[in-house]
Amino acid sequence: MNYDFATIMVIALVVCGVIWAVDAWLWAPRRRAVLATAAQSAGGSLDEETRARLGKEPVLVEYARSFFPVILIVFMLRSFLVEPFRIPSGSMIPTLWTGDFILVNKFAYGIRLPILNAKILNIGEPKRGDVVVFRYPEDPSTDYIKRVIGVPGDRISYHDKTVFINGVAAGQQFVGPYTEFPTGIPLPSRLEVESLGDKQHILVIHPGFSGRLEEGEWTVPQGGYFMMGDNRDNSNDSRAWGFVPEKNLVGKAFMIWMNWNGANGGITWNRLGERIH
Repeated sequence: MNYDFATIMVIALVVCGVIWAVDAWLWAPRRRAVLATAAQSAGGSLDEETRARLGKEPVLVEYARSFFPVILIVFMLRSFLVEPFRIPSGSMIPTLWTGDFILVNKFAYGIRLPILNAKILNIGEPKRGDVVVFRYPEDPSTDYIKRVIGVPGDRISYHDKTVFINGVAAGQQFVGPYTEFPTGIPLPSRLEVESLGDKQHILVIHPGFSGRLEEGEWTVPQGGYFMMGDNRDNSNDSRAWGFVPEKNLVGKAFMIWMNWNGANGGITWNRLGERIH
């Protein structure tokens, strides 16, 4: 089940704010009135213990007042600056592994209103080679992460495990065999450095594998982006379901802050702090 964390935070923020406001407008004046009456009955003076007992905030109010600023700060940071995500699949191997926890720049492609996702300030646009988190077009409640291959107006084709952009092949340079992390398709596989203009990244190719995503041609519409996984033979991407609308963009992935792999004993220390290229 997918949970909209932003909506949960807004609800928590509203609940805490309402409790805090009701206390300030209704319950707190009543506590002060009780204190004043008790002080008058005691001859104008109350001991500290009695004053603390009569003036004590309800536990619910105390928690609401304490959590409200914390939730607000986290909500603002997560909505407009940086949001954490966890990689659930191997479609971006070797760049990202299953179990990677990443940070995403939320303002790289513009400032958007939380929940509504309406852009209110345009800052930049995705470029070929960017690793981007977006809402899956066929189920916007699910976040996907892929690499931008085509921008609006591009003609993209894929033949013989090679990407062609506007008729020009994206160069590949063989690096060596790949054995570091399971790709979801039986070995052997190989590492290739792919060039998208002046940007380079490493991808995994399975030379002998043939699947439904082997061939195709597409023209990227205005307001859309063509996405592919770096694990080219095992990625559910634009070759299967089409283009990502600009409104579905979430942000640009820029760093791995942790990797957790329970099968291999927990934290993979050498991935901590690794930049995403």
